[in-house]
Amino acid sequence: MRFSKWHALGNSYLVVEQADGGELSSERARVLCSVEHGIGADGVIEVLGTDGDAIDVRIWNPDGSTAEMSGNGTRIAARWLAARSGSANVTVRVGKRHVTAAMLDGALVETDIGPVVVAPPETIDVHGNAVELTSVDVGNPHAVIRCEELSREVLLRLGPLIEIHARFPERTNVQLVHPESETEIAALVWERGAGETAASGSSAVAVAAVAVARGWSRSPVTVCMPGGDLLVRLEDGEATLVGPAEPICSGETHL
Repeated sequence: MRFSKWHALGNSYLVVEQADGGELSSERARVLCSVEHGIGADGVIEVLGTDGDAIDVRIWNPDGSTAEMSGNGTRIAARWLAARSGSANVTVRVGKRHVTAAMLDGALVETDIGPVVVAPPETIDVHGNAVELTSVDVGNPHAVIRCEELSREVLLRLGPLIEIHARFPERTNVQLVHPESETEIAALVWERGAGETAASGSSAVAVAAVAVARGWSRSPVTVCMPGGDLLVRLEDGEATLVGPAEPICSGETHL
């Protein structure tokens, strides 16, 4: 199996091609992501096929589950394909979404993420505590929580509880956010199936969409995460995401 390892603001993915034309299993994806037994990564981008300037991928979380969408993952897949095809504009097909991507200067990629749906704010009970959140559909589920002060301790406590809360039968990604200005918002991310994450593209879109919908910020919004910043533009209910995708290494494995 050929692989290359990439990262997007510290969020690492393995792009894998099956030499025998087969497909990954949940267990194999878990092993690949494992630092102890595999190569080590925050997720796997399985190349299902390419057709000129288009690529079909499946995205695996490190727990062996699959993700309907990934902002960082699609950006990495786009840069991977562009390096092979020589094209500055490519399409990444993942789940039900067709994400178009344009290669910009350096490692930057601009992706048209597509529609974003922000629900009204709601309050849920988390082990006897009332937590106000706003759920968002970016092709995958998100729960955005505004905090007066960002705390990693709070993220590690609330993230896993809200991820599996009964309110979210398919589980959810969780973001703690604090608006810094009209165009900048800080965020911490708990990713479904992965845990605490340095940066997340779809989370950045969810955070920006809620910030604009709730009147905390205006588009374009810079979302600042521990791994770095992503720029989100929102117009007519659709989002464009700009951020880097960079290679780390490549090789072959028989895992």
